[in-house]
Amino acid sequence: MASQIMRRFITSNKSRLLTNPNFRHFSSTTPTITATLFPGDGIGPEIAESVKQIFRIAEVPIEWEEHYVGKEIDPRTQSFLTWESLESVRRNKVGLKGPMATPIGKGHRSLNLTLRKELNLYANVRPCFSLPGYKTRYDDVNLVTIRENTEGEYSGLEHQVVKGVVESLKIITRQASLRVAEYAFQYARAHGRERVSAIHKANIMQKTDGLFLKCCREVAEKYPDIKYEEVVIDNCCMMLVKNPTLFDVLVMPNLYGDIISDLCAGLIGGLGLTPSCNIGEGGIALAEAVHGSAPDIAGKNLANPTALLLSGVAMLRHLELHDKADNIQNAVLNTIAEGKYRTGDLGGSASTSDFTKAVCDHL
Repeated sequence: MASQIMRRFITSNKSRLLTNPNFRHFSSTTPTITATLFPGDGIGPEIAESVKQIFRIAEVPIEWEEHYVGKEIDPRTQSFLTWESLESVRRNKVGLKGPMATPIGKGHRSLNLTLRKELNLYANVRPCFSLPGYKTRYDDVNLVTIRENTEGEYSGLEHQVVKGVVESLKIITRQASLRVAEYAFQYARAHGRERVSAIHKANIMQKTDGLFLKCCREVAEKYPDIKYEEVVIDNCCMMLVKNPTLFDVLVMPNLYGDIISDLCAGLIGGLGLTPSCNIGEGGIALAEAVHGSAPDIAGKNLANPTALLLSGVAMLRHLELHDKADNIQNAVLNTIAEGKYRTGDLGGSASTSDFTKAVCDHL
């Protein structure tokens, strides 16, 4: 069953993994493409080096323009991300990001939030599929979460009303809701997906989630070939754990997307195996590893680069480099299925460099 899912995933993705009407098309004779690379913090530089090595062996026509997190807050971005790094993504239209850590409760603007806001990355897309040869509680997971990325509870609008009482504002707009809903239905149609589920809590948050559902319904009317349903967030979590095959494409506001996408990652083995890509206005695509920076193992050659590698594959598909994407994805999945060179998080004892070499050998 898992192998059938993998074939479906690869075949459907060969056409358009991340459908965007503004993305660029490349032929097999594509000259070198410049892409922005954020190695990130903690284990980020190690797994980014793994990606660069594998891309080089696979002869991917990518030239990396690397940008690191600054040591001081840039007043132009109000975070440790420099304005120059953001301009690099705007110019190149495509990039890959390793894990970035934001100090908790220190008053610094979140690095990930800065990227989403400044680059208007409105949709986070996470394909979640069972990996052949890697056994979990479920062997038939094949779904996609699409998360609104720019507003909701993550708008960053908090203040103290009086001493001992703080307030956080949840922002839902018609424009952002229509935009992410439209993307979800476009994605479903492009990949032969049959159903889009809108995840909400409109029974409690009638105004905010009610507006989100109204927008989803409006978009759904334009796609009569796609089944549409609405599922309350808490019921969705229960259904996913009981039987994840009940879902196909899930679209939801920001906070719910953060929770549900991580839950789905747990169904297939964790965030270390889950690819992710952010879609923005103007054809921007920023793929990323969504796991943490793991400072406890940083520099020890123990990190698993799979999530960043598969996110890099998503970036290649966005660039229409499907042959390169297939080669790398197959090499990664074959290495995991073989079982000899799994990293510690997958129950093995291989180092980052061991795993990287094994993937290169499969290429």
